[in-house]
Amino acid sequence: MELNMISNGRLFFAGWLFAVVLGVTGTANAQIVALGASNVAGRGVSSSEAFPAQLERMLAAKGYNVNVTNAGISGDTNEGMLARLGSAVPDGTKVVILDTSGGTFNARRKNLGDQTAELAAISARLRARGIKVIPSQTGRELGRGSEYRQVDGLHLTPAGHARVAAQLLPAVIQSLRH
Repeated sequence: MELNMISNGRLFFAGWLFAVVLGVTGTANAQIVALGASNVAGRGVSSSEAFPAQLERMLAAKGYNVNVTNAGISGDTNEGMLARLGSAVPDGTKVVILDTSGGTFNARRKNLGDQTAELAAISARLRARGIKVIPSQTGRELGRGSEYRQVDGLHLTPAGHARVAAQLLPAVIQSLRH
């Protein structure tokens, strides 16, 4: 009987410790989706160099067991993202990083207007599903002619993707904890 109590006490402690660790890291096996256009997709870099993959590695290094899905499509518009929202963001997704610049840029380039209403609808639908939305202007703050841009001045280099991932990291961690 005494041995049984010790085993039960160790089991309780292990369960408590696991719960504490989950409380510190915020989640176990969380799904995150990065939704956007070419800079989310990683145009001009390998999939492992795009910011969603780099962000997943950064989160893992901090003890988070997450999957960051890259749902970026080069040339996509806000209207296109809205149309594919159901398939791009599966049930169980906890956080969406929403690129607010690429789809708007592409819509204007295609003479479709700025599609602000579509962007607002994306956010509203995600929030209605209980998904936290982290808006991002994926790389706009990095400047055009820097080491963070490819020669076209628009798309990110691997270093640019790393910088975006590092900038998003605190907001993603905060979202996972709440």
